[in-house]
Amino acid sequence: MSMRDSDTQTAPAPGPVRPPKAPAAAEKPSLIGLDREELAEALGAIGVPDRQIRMRVAQLWHWFYVRGVSDFADMTNVSKDLRALLAEHYTIARPEIVSEQISNDGTRKWLFRFPPRGAGRPVEIETVYIPEEGRGTLCVSSQVGCTLTCTFCHTGTQRLVRNLTAEEILSQVLIARDRLGDFPKGETPANAAVPSEGRLVTNIVMMGMGEPLYNFDNVKKALLIASDGDGLSLSKRRITLSTSGVVPMIERTGAEIGCMLAISLHAVRDELRDELVPINKKWNITELLDACRAYPGLNNARRITFEYVMLKGVNDSLADARELVRLLKGIPAKINLIPFNPWPGSAYECSDWEQIETFADVVNRAGYASPIRTPRGRDIFAACGQLKSESERMRAKERAALEAATPAAS
Repeated sequence: MSMRDSDTQTAPAPGPVRPPKAPAAAEKPSLIGLDREELAEALGAIGVPDRQIRMRVAQLWHWFYVRGVSDFADMTNVSKDLRALLAEHYTIARPEIVSEQISNDGTRKWLFRFPPRGAGRPVEIETVYIPEEGRGTLCVSSQVGCTLTCTFCHTGTQRLVRNLTAEEILSQVLIARDRLGDFPKGETPANAAVPSEGRLVTNIVMMGMGEPLYNFDNVKKALLIASDGDGLSLSKRRITLSTSGVVPMIERTGAEIGCMLAISLHAVRDELRDELVPINKKWNITELLDACRAYPGLNNARRITFEYVMLKGVNDSLADARELVRLLKGIPAKINLIPFNPWPGSAYECSDWEQIETFADVVNRAGYASPIRTPRGRDIFAACGQLKSESERMRAKERAALEAATPAAS
């Protein structure tokens, strides 16, 4: 892959690929994120004849998800009158890109702004692109904020504002492909860190802001569109959904979405996991692992990934490593060891590298593939557990400054 030689860069907000010509356009419903049946209903609602709808749905689907257009005017095999009718009633414009940051390791982070949609104000989320040799992984958000309050996670310090819609989840994929030149006739930015050949966005991981299984319907719809063979056509084996352990929804994820599964485990004892991942108080480790054993389609070729953040003196002992191996016995699995990524105000430190390697040796000797995930994008707060909207970061800084300036009560 090619890599940038420069240090962290912050690109000016580029705006949508083709911004609406008038503010009113933002109030129109979007056709992005509709399934085929809903798209057919939308066309029927504006007077497209029944005999044409199936053909028109196929045309629009191709333009949205194969060609990547964001303006009806670019649909050259659709009549001018129909393009005008579509533009009058609907939009396919991209949401606003507030900022684009590029790490010195090639990782990219975008800050996106979406309409209020009941939240009272526009909302912001972050999406991260991680380039590696042979693949490019897009870390996608499912919620604005999070309710889970995992103590090692920066995102968990931001209160939940609302769920993202299927359109907003898919838009993260579409904009990433726009910005990387990953659609036909698209141009990849000069010196960008991307796979050397093939697709530039090859994998999606639902590991961004929020808990995907608390927004199941919208996540399901978005991922089924992303994996549709006539559109974005991402293999379900290249789509991974990460959950902190919403046990009742795990079986449905396998049965209805069919993607790969990742579990944010991070502890091998309930008393510690209760602290690190508080959802464990509702569904404990035994219940979680029972749901994993029953995951539809689970086999040695479709293993569950268990994510384990390495916290110095907290969960990184050899006893922890041995217990982790014991817990996962009989589950086709691999373990990702994640060096803790620090953030302002965190109470944790990353385990020493030597200790991480010793921990990994125990896991590997037991037959689990256990890559140590080298931190990516730390310099732009794009690494695991570091995502948070910029407005929330600013508010947190303002609160901290106010508290520092206010005399303590006697």
